[in-house]
Amino acid sequence: MSSTSAVEPGTRLAERFRLEDRVSESDGATLWKAIDEILARPVAVHTFAPDFPRVHEVVTAARAASRLTDPRLTQVFDAAEDDKHAYVVSEWVTGETLTDLLAGGPLEPERAAGLVAEAAEALAHAHEARLYHLCLRPSHLMWTSGNTVKVLGVAVDAAMWGLTTDQPALDDAEGLGRLLYAGLTGHWPGDEEEGGLPAAPMSDGHFCTPRQVTAGVPGYLDAVAVRACLPESRRGQSALASPAEVAAALADVARPMPIPISYPSTPAVASASHTEGLELAHRRPQTTLPPLPPPPPRRVSGAGGGGTLNRVLMTLVVLLVIAAVGVGAWTIGRSLGSPTAPPTAGASPTASPPSSAAAQTVKPDKARGFDPLGDGDEKSDLAKLAIDGKPGTLWKTETYTSADLGRLKDGVGLLLDMGKSIQVSDVVATLSQASGASVELKVGDSPELDSLKTVASEKNAAGKTTLKPEEPASGRYVLIWFTRVPTDAGTFHGTIYEVVVHSPGSA
Repeated sequence: MSSTSAVEPGTRLAERFRLEDRVSESDGATLWKAIDEILARPVAVHTFAPDFPRVHEVVTAARAASRLTDPRLTQVFDAAEDDKHAYVVSEWVTGETLTDLLAGGPLEPERAAGLVAEAAEALAHAHEARLYHLCLRPSHLMWTSGNTVKVLGVAVDAAMWGLTTDQPALDDAEGLGRLLYAGLTGHWPGDEEEGGLPAAPMSDGHFCTPRQVTAGVPGYLDAVAVRACLPESRRGQSALASPAEVAAALADVARPMPIPISYPSTPAVASASHTEGLELAHRRPQTTLPPLPPPPPRRVSGAGGGGTLNRVLMTLVVLLVIAAVGVGAWTIGRSLGSPTAPPTAGASPTASPPSSAAAQTVKPDKARGFDPLGDGDEKSDLAKLAIDGKPGTLWKTETYTSADLGRLKDGVGLLLDMGKSIQVSDVVATLSQASGASVELKVGDSPELDSLKTVASEKNAAGKTTLKPEEPASGRYVLIWFTRVPTDAGTFHGTIYEVVVHSPGSA
């Protein structure tokens, strides 16, 4: 089979994706860095030689993967096959792969576990949609330049290389276990080296456990890796047979946070290289300069003009201190003479007001997508992800052609059933970072649009948005109602990562 690409730099696909740099090429599949000319941003594009045998499978897998909503999975923007070109367009991810992170040796155990926990949760969501990875390697797990975890290649890579299995849940669980093993030890538990990582050491014909390879690995993380990918060492422990089970086993680990880096007062302007997103130079921590020593004490001459000046200054200081003491004594005497006098306007009262209990978080019983002006439902299967306490999962509306919901309806939203009528002090909704959303908070005792009263609203909302009623509001149902939605990759939809409802604490 020829591996010569059928397209060249400068080619435009779908009249918007301009191919710029050929990143890699293998067996007729070519990865490009391209520019989305409409949104003026980089994208990753796979193109295929005319004789590539699995084009239809790859495009079908990409279209299925485009429906995944977990932000920790690579987003697919477009996929097409025709007589002229076949291609897959996905987001261009910049950051460091697990291979990059392990260049200096094993990670801190908790950091390795946190990265894999995020990946396991993301893959569990993909499995719910019957989409699998099947070829997890350190190069597929990335810590992005935006300080998030990203799993690359779900469904698409397996289709590209023709991988199939009759036990996808077990295969992906084992893949996650290998990633954890690599993070804990800096070795790859496979038949050969992987991405520059040395093969894991053997003992009695099977791989050593992480604790046997690296000192300081906690026992519970060693057990998770063994249960996921080292069947010979389980010694009666049950296998972790799916990404969901791996995620549950790692549910309590701390999630990865940015590695602190000291920046100079005037940071250098970063420029994107041709290998951006693939071979980032490792950032060197800036050297923190020691604090400057205190200035030497100033010598004061006891003779001449300097001495006279100092005596004058000292006299002024003494006079100012005497005046301040006098004013203070007069003020105290005045307040003692009239203890019941009301405070002057604007002054803080000396007595603290009675304290009220802090607002309490009330967890909704359930949630559903709310589309009373359309077909009645708005991705209710994802609604639970907005109240699961996990900021990495999300609910989003259907996709529309314009910010005003394609002029199809006046609004659409997420309806929370609190189980009983409560007083709502505020609702905090974490939206996407894309600006342009207009949202309203509606509260009532009936899940009918006409029965829900608008008690707060926010225009051009983005990120963490607090909707606080100006007057007391009570009801069993709480509705986050989008009247406008922001743009995302050329389409429009509203997104809610998490909703938290607060009720006044009882006194």
